[in-house]
Order: sequence, then C-alpha cells, then structure tokens
Amino acid sequence: QVQLVESGGGLVQAGDSLRLSCVASGRTFSTQAMGWFRHAPGMEREFVARISWSSTSTNYGDSVKGRFTISRNNAKNTVYLQMNSLEPEDTAVYYCAAGRGPLGTDYPQWYDYWGQGTQVTVSS
Repeated sequence: QVQLVESGGGLVQAGDSLRLSCVASGRTFSTQAMGWFRHAPGMEREFVARISWSSTSTNYGDSVKGRFTISRNNAKNTVYLQMNSLEPEDTAVYYCAAGRGPLGTDYPQWYDYWGQGTQVTVSS
C-alpha cells in the first residue's frame, strides 16, 4: 500500500513559478515510477509528467514541455514538479500517482495509487 500527499499548490499570477511536492509512504517508492496528472473543470484528466525509479527517464505532456520539470529524491520518498512560466491554462487540480513498475507510462490507467490533489490557480 502506498499513500501519497501532495503540497505546494496555490494562487499565482501568470509568469510565476510553483513547486509541487508529493511525499509517499511505503517501502516500494524507490522502485516505482511516479507521475503527475492534472484535472481542470470540464476537461479530461491530462498527463503532465512522469519519472522512472532511477530518474534516468522522464517525459512531459506537450503543453508543459520546456516549462515544467519533474524530479525525485528517493531518500526522502518525494517527487517534485517545478512549474515555471505558469499560464492561466495551467489552472487545475494536480495529482501525483505511483505506478506499477519502475519505468512508467503516460496513461493514468497504469498508476495504482493517487494522492488527494493540490489546487493550482493561475490568474492572468
């Protein structure tokens, strides 16, 4: 069993930065890929970023490439999402998720454990 707790969301202006954190409990964190997804009202859940267990492989959704960076610290059981140059279109609830294995995919169905989400609101 893995429990995930996100933090770091808030209300910011366009162009600002935020860093989201997700702390995981459970002994298998260091062997699992982790992902970030987001869900805006009236929209489908959207893939944001993922990172393999060893941090050697990452991938990003097209809308955040070049602006967001995912990273992890296995010693702290924490995965991060650094978000720069935020845009109003980034407004959503952001969720971290723990995957079934070490490499990860862009598909939410592959992830077994989810956090409660943290709200990010970007004003224009």
